[in-house]
Amino acid sequence: MQEFIPYGTQWIDETDVKAVQSVLTSGFLTQGPSIAEFEKKILEITEARYCVAVSNATQALHIAVSALDLPKGSEGITTPITFVASANCLPSNGLKAVFADIDSRTYNISPSSIRQKITDKTKVLIPVDYAGQAVDIDSIKKIADEYSLTIIEDAAHAIGSFYTDGMPVGCCHKADMTIFSFHPCKTITCGEGGAITTNSEALYKKLLMLRTIGITKDEKELSKNPGPWYYEMKYLSGNNRMTDIQAALGTSQLRKLDFFKQRRKEIIKSYNTAFTSNPNITIPYEAEGSDSCFHLYVIRINFPKLSKTRVQVMEELKSRGIGTQVHYIPVNSQPYYTSLEPFNEKDYPESVKFYAECLTLPLFPKMSNNDVERVITAVEKIIKE
Repeated sequence: MQEFIPYGTQWIDETDVKAVQSVLTSGFLTQGPSIAEFEKKILEITEARYCVAVSNATQALHIAVSALDLPKGSEGITTPITFVASANCLPSNGLKAVFADIDSRTYNISPSSIRQKITDKTKVLIPVDYAGQAVDIDSIKKIADEYSLTIIEDAAHAIGSFYTDGMPVGCCHKADMTIFSFHPCKTITCGEGGAITTNSEALYKKLLMLRTIGITKDEKELSKNPGPWYYEMKYLSGNNRMTDIQAALGTSQLRKLDFFKQRRKEIIKSYNTAFTSNPNITIPYEAEGSDSCFHLYVIRINFPKLSKTRVQVMEELKSRGIGTQVHYIPVNSQPYYTSLEPFNEKDYPESVKFYAECLTLPLFPKMSNNDVERVITAVEKIIKE
């Protein structure tokens, strides 16, 4: 029986194991030097000024919004086609999540739809680099400047990607903060982990405190200093620290980022070549001038024309040892959000259509050429005219 191919999984080699072992035998399992080393490596890749590593990307989003100290009841705009964390960071900070529709080609948030959703309560924009393709940051920045809005770019999928102007995602030359995810299915992993980059010293200092229960020991930040034991809690926050074990793994993984990216591109090229002539499949679009480190390979399928449901296609692929997934169910159709505001499909035509057609195929560096051919062969047999 052939080995099952999941839609995504991590690559762990001996260098990663040794990196973790070195921490386990050191004096620091947490709050040690591996954190700073990991943050430095992210800064080298993104060219940002500051980086704050945290326990996971969900908390990265939460404290990024918290750092803005926005009035309760303010609004933030994000996309429906994302993981729920991109939106949840708003109500968890006492803000209202507002959703804009997506672009029909990139599946990223549509700048024109953002404009339609802005009110006098809008304070922050949270665009998402869907599947690893950078958002139209220039158009979004223009809107943000016009309305004095803050941009928190959710780049959970996009470590190693570049904008169309050649700048790396995370550089924060237009976004105020950028967040990354290092879950095992992402391009690089820390097991669990996240990070925030910014070019603002003020935001950086606040994020450092929000990472650690709102506490600071920085003498410059203290209202008094009776002795070396003293610290002050400036903000209400949780423990969002990353461990040195996670950071050591992450640093080792980042050293392989170029290889991971190249292998993903090779697999995507094979997929695109095979599927581009299939009338029932729409392959992913990449904006001209962009250089994307794709985290997901998402095709669109004309299921009615195929005379099969998505469930049937997924089950048939599974029977051939191939895993698939759907990314994503529109966030604003989830019960929590519909309890706040009814979900009207007519307001989000592109998101609804995309959700009805999307299917994620396996994409990860560990895939062999034989694995790739297995996926192609199975897809061509199941999704045919």
